[in-house]
Amino acid sequence: MAASPEGSGPTTPTSKPLEIRTKSVEQTLVPLVTQITTLVNHQEKRIRRTEKACRAVQRVGEAVSFAVDRFVTVGQAIGDQNKEIKQEMYDACLEARTAGDSIATITNVQYIHGDEELLFNDKSQMVRAARALLSSVTKVLMVADKVMVKQLLCAKDKVLTSLVHLEGVSNFSEFVQLFSQFGTEMVELAHLSGDRQADLKDERARAKMGAARAVLERSTMMLLTSSKTCLRHPDCGPAVQNRNSVFQQMREALSAMEGVVTEGSWLQEEDRLMSPVCLHNVVKQFEDAVERTRVTLMQPTDKEKLQESLNVIIDQANDFTDSAYTSHEHREKILNLCESSRMELQGLLQVDTNNDQGGKLDTTEELETAIIKTCKSMKELKKQLQNTALDQASEIFKTNEDHDILSTLKVSGTQGDAERVEEYCGKFTEHSEQLIEACRLLRHIAGNDPLYITACHAESCIRNLSPQLATATQTLVANPASKIARENLDVFCDAWESQINEMSVLVKEINDFCSGRKGEKTVYLSLPRPGKHGTTLKTIKPVKLDAEEQAKIAKLGLEMKLMTSELDAETEKWEDPDNDIVKKAQNMSSMSYSMYLFTRGEGPLKTTQDLFSQAEHFAEEGNKLFKTVRDFSADIPDGVHKAELLAHLDKIPTFCQQLNFTCKSPTVGKQATFTKVDSAIQETKNLMNTVAKVVTTCFTAATKYNLDTGSSPVNRWRSGPPPLMDIRTSQNGEEGTPQHTQETRMNSLLRSKAVQQPIQTINAFERI
Repeated sequence: MAASPEGSGPTTPTSKPLEIRTKSVEQTLVPLVTQITTLVNHQEKRIRRTEKACRAVQRVGEAVSFAVDRFVTVGQAIGDQNKEIKQEMYDACLEARTAGDSIATITNVQYIHGDEELLFNDKSQMVRAARALLSSVTKVLMVADKVMVKQLLCAKDKVLTSLVHLEGVSNFSEFVQLFSQFGTEMVELAHLSGDRQADLKDERARAKMGAARAVLERSTMMLLTSSKTCLRHPDCGPAVQNRNSVFQQMREALSAMEGVVTEGSWLQEEDRLMSPVCLHNVVKQFEDAVERTRVTLMQPTDKEKLQESLNVIIDQANDFTDSAYTSHEHREKILNLCESSRMELQGLLQVDTNNDQGGKLDTTEELETAIIKTCKSMKELKKQLQNTALDQASEIFKTNEDHDILSTLKVSGTQGDAERVEEYCGKFTEHSEQLIEACRLLRHIAGNDPLYITACHAESCIRNLSPQLATATQTLVANPASKIARENLDVFCDAWESQINEMSVLVKEINDFCSGRKGEKTVYLSLPRPGKHGTTLKTIKPVKLDAEEQAKIAKLGLEMKLMTSELDAETEKWEDPDNDIVKKAQNMSSMSYSMYLFTRGEGPLKTTQDLFSQAEHFAEEGNKLFKTVRDFSADIPDGVHKAELLAHLDKIPTFCQQLNFTCKSPTVGKQATFTKVDSAIQETKNLMNTVAKVVTTCFTAATKYNLDTGSSPVNRWRSGPPPLMDIRTSQNGEEGTPQHTQETRMNSLLRSKAVQQPIQTINAFERI
């Protein structure tokens, strides 16, 4: 929806239409638009001036005028509270009040007995007044929206200032105090930026805001541990580099967020660069231009544009053929299809030239054939590029290098093996370059702007995380007995795993788009129907949670959703979808997904009692999976895989018992119910994590020992990342050493409520 200030006067060459960029402004205008539409429709229907018609129009006009008057009063109050926009707000309110009075004057039609005139004699008068009113009210709303932008930018500036203070801290006590304040400010920024992201109309802006918020959310814990490590080892160069890189990426994310909010040069420039280079867009433009030759004669400029579009497509195809990770087979196919597309376009242009010169009689049929061949060759080239990019991603997930490399880095770091750390840091850098190249190709085949932006974000995150993880490892190998250095490396490894998981989701979404699928997930609901199985028809009233509770539940829900995505990725590796392990795991995944929807206020679970009933069925399904996998484990030869499977499997009954106990425990009062909901979701998440590891280990064992379970890997590009790693190592002899005394005190301070509260609530970034 856009409003133009046409009614308030002639449009000057420099004036621009008012572009509404937020949903809230658009929705606020809906009632006014409805009333204005009613008035304009009365004017267009050429209604006679009857007593009834006059009264109806007067009532509508009075209602509009009254609503505008109240609206203006609120607008002026906002202006009084915000001096920087006061004059602009007062000017916009004056325009709105004038326009409202004009509407009231026009609609003040008096009935005169025997008068047969039309209700409105001047047709354009109402239209001009309506335009002026819509334009002026839109101005008021957009000026008021600047206040929201200002609040978000102020919150951003507070975080930026706290970052400066944190960067200059030299003692741990001051760091604890400043980080606590920083956490509170980040929570405020999380809420404001999340609301803004949800309110933005433009999907590109929403995607960019989401990317910036994701960096900030992920960087918070990295900032904590890297700063701790730097304070503990101030003379360690890699530790300083590690911490400084986190500060830098947080500043860049804050700058990106500001760019989206203010629509500055950063956003506009990236939009300008993005649209033309997106392969999907260029191919679409090329195909549309070719199709238009059926109905219009091609001008010389049209032919030049077709040639230019094809050249752009072939230039992008060169990124695929130049990639060191593209197979020889794919490279040859791309080169052949590029040449074929070039030849088919030349044939089309030649047919069109002959048609202009009247060289042949059957030019219409020949032109149609040339168009079909050109479009077909382009579709084949586009499909081949998509397959090449997806296959590269498939190879990355198939080799599962992340797990082995990170495991070795952790072990070697704690052992102080600098030579081995250097060797595997080099391997990790090569692996990161392959991931960056895969993201670059995925960016080319992304079918829409949000997917394109997400691919760019993934590439940027991997490019930043790779050297950060290397410096964290170098810090540990230089201080192998340091608990803080090990904790720091764990955090960066977790961030890497999270990023790989996000990349796998991106690959699946891009594949779904290329295949024409929406990728929607079916919700599995195992709740009993009302009136059956001893249930009651009475609806249980849901407990209403406050904003802080909702934020915490949303965070846990999103964590559980990530576990659901991981489990889905693991089950998709199995060739036989009717396998008992797969079926039970998929049932649990679907139940978990419905519980995740509950945390968002969506889905079939409407009350807290629905949630608890679903959790009980979830635990029941977990016990069934335990029995099935226990039987399956009997076929696995003794060894490391069987031991790993049983270690994970034995945790399932305990988690199921805890979940059942939580769901069946009685509660009284709002706080108790919230605690029960929180515990149920937390325990469901823990159980999902264990189930994912069990399914992964089953698949590995079935593949290695060729067990007859239909577990051959197929379509690996659809699957998720490797399972979440549990490769923390313990070294003997480190407990009680003198150098750990200060670290113990540091950790005690960091576990205090002042620091843990903002850490726990900072994930409100995941609320939207």
